[in-house]
Amino acid sequence: MSALPAGAAAERAAQALAFAVPAALLGGAYVGQWFFHLIPCEMCWWQRYAHFAALALAALGLLRPSLKVLTWLAALAILIGGMLGAYHAGVEYGWWQGFTACTSEIKLGDDPLAAIMNAPMIRCDSVQWSLLGISLAGFNFLISVPAALLVFALLRRGEGART
Repeated sequence: MSALPAGAAAERAAQALAFAVPAALLGGAYVGQWFFHLIPCEMCWWQRYAHFAALALAALGLLRPSLKVLTWLAALAILIGGMLGAYHAGVEYGWWQGFTACTSEIKLGDDPLAAIMNAPMIRCDSVQWSLLGISLAGFNFLISVPAALLVFALLRRGEGART
């Protein structure tokens, strides 16, 4: 069995990375939410939305490898998710003012009004968890932006090998 040409290998690596990064980041976010009770704020959701889009585009790109634009768009969505993470981290660290909207997780039971009134408010400007002084939003930035740039570079390498 022969190996893939260099251009095709680079494109396959880009497609795999464009799928793996948002899948891993969303998986980590949901592990934090479900097992460690880290409730997402509004800006956390914005980052997730970008990664949901990236994951869907990358999955379609894996199913239709001939449509390279899907992987380009997935990388762009990863980059947007990372930049939203940078913005959110700046709000958390107090580098700039964020939005005043807060979110809460409501679990409706027998008394919906009591559930709403007792739901925890999650502020976008407070860090729920950090490692080495880096918040989850900061890690999103540190992982997503280089990964998106690497996907772009691999796609360009794949195009360059064909010409």
